[in-house]
Amino acid sequence: MPEGLIAIADALPYLLQGSVVTVIVVFGAMGLGLILGVPLAVGQVYGRPALRRAIGVYVWFFRGIPLLVLLFLFYFGLCTALDVNLSAFTVAIIVLGLISSAYQSQIFRGAILSLPEGQLKAARALGMSDFKAISFIVLPQALRLAIPGWSNEYSIILKDSAVTYALGVAEIMARAHFVATRTYQQLPLYFTAGVIFLILTWMGTRGLRVLEEKVRIPGYSQHGA
Repeated sequence: MPEGLIAIADALPYLLQGSVVTVIVVFGAMGLGLILGVPLAVGQVYGRPALRRAIGVYVWFFRGIPLLVLLFLFYFGLCTALDVNLSAFTVAIIVLGLISSAYQSQIFRGAILSLPEGQLKAARALGMSDFKAISFIVLPQALRLAIPGWSNEYSIILKDSAVTYALGVAEIMARAHFVATRTYQQLPLYFTAGVIFLILTWMGTRGLRVLEEKVRIPGYSQHGA
């Protein structure tokens, strides 16, 4: 058997363990991005001018600085300056989540703006507060419409997660690099890592596609419009 195939067979269980770490990082970042992104989007659409400007600066900051710079800034800079003991794994989720929240806020903002303005006015006319109208009428529809963009965000975060190996996070890329430097089988091992990323991308986007079909609202989705 060729040495490359032997190296792949020996390293595959180790790489698959790294894929679990990668999935946890991605889902943690997506979850944090969702928790922060929704209120950021609502603030940009319905907030006062000062709040909109503040959110705009937040979005500009996390969309404008490269991921690797932010990872180093938080892990080696802020954590050290504030004397906060966080693992590289935790910092990776936080940084990716903050970046994702900036992008997800724009996805949700676009989804909110795509809804008819008359819905909020009708809710107010029925005596609903703005908070209830946004929570129970606007957001349920907007979140459904945001799924295609959210699917794209998933694939971006998944690929960006490979950069976290610079902090020592034991994800797919870090493990592939560790084995490759010891076996000198760089091509087959990095190729295998790429295939694992492709499979994870397909699984995630496929799952979100199924979710989109199940929750879409006829007349307010790309298929129903």
